[in-house]
Amino acid sequence: MEKEYFAHETAVIDENCKIGSGVKIWHFSHIMSNCRIGDDCNIGQNVVVSPEVVLGDNVKVQNNVSIYTGVICEDDVFLGPSMVFTNVLNPRSLVNRRGQYSKTIVKKGATIGANATIVCGHNIGEFAFIGAGAVITKEVKPYALMVGNPAKQIGWMSEYGQRLDFDESNTALCTESEEKYVLEKGYVRKV
Repeated sequence: MEKEYFAHETAVIDENCKIGSGVKIWHFSHIMSNCRIGDDCNIGQNVVVSPEVVLGDNVKVQNNVSIYTGVICEDDVFLGPSMVFTNVLNPRSLVNRRGQYSKTIVKKGATIGANATIVCGHNIGEFAFIGAGAVITKEVKPYALMVGNPAKQIGWMSEYGQRLDFDESNTALCTESEEKYVLEKGYVRKV
């Protein structure tokens, strides 16, 4: 059976990977064993996808990204240039901690900006937006806008990618998409 994805001739794809249709894997990227990559993903240049990583459908991985074992990205996730995940909290060269990898889940529609670092074991909520250079050291709520080192929440983002401004009744409208959101008990939901 002919493969249903594109891989540049310099890309390395190890055995036992499941790669969906419409996927594009670009220059010098390495897809390691037992990965699952959903349909219509784009894997940029010089990307490392470590063993057993799972990427959902329509995940966009920009150049120079490292996705280590223990990471799961749900559908429609955007990983910005040179961002990185970790998978061990206390790494030491002389101590082998393989098999002690922490899991990190990036929920549907989340965006992680350029040069951000996601410290392992901290999940990223649906449609959260992690600013460029942010360092995530705790769980991120759905729709949260996070910036800084360590990252702090400074607001909320719509599914469309517009910053939300809530009125006195705790509602906000994404003016570009006409989506309506409600803020209740410290969480945002689309209505």
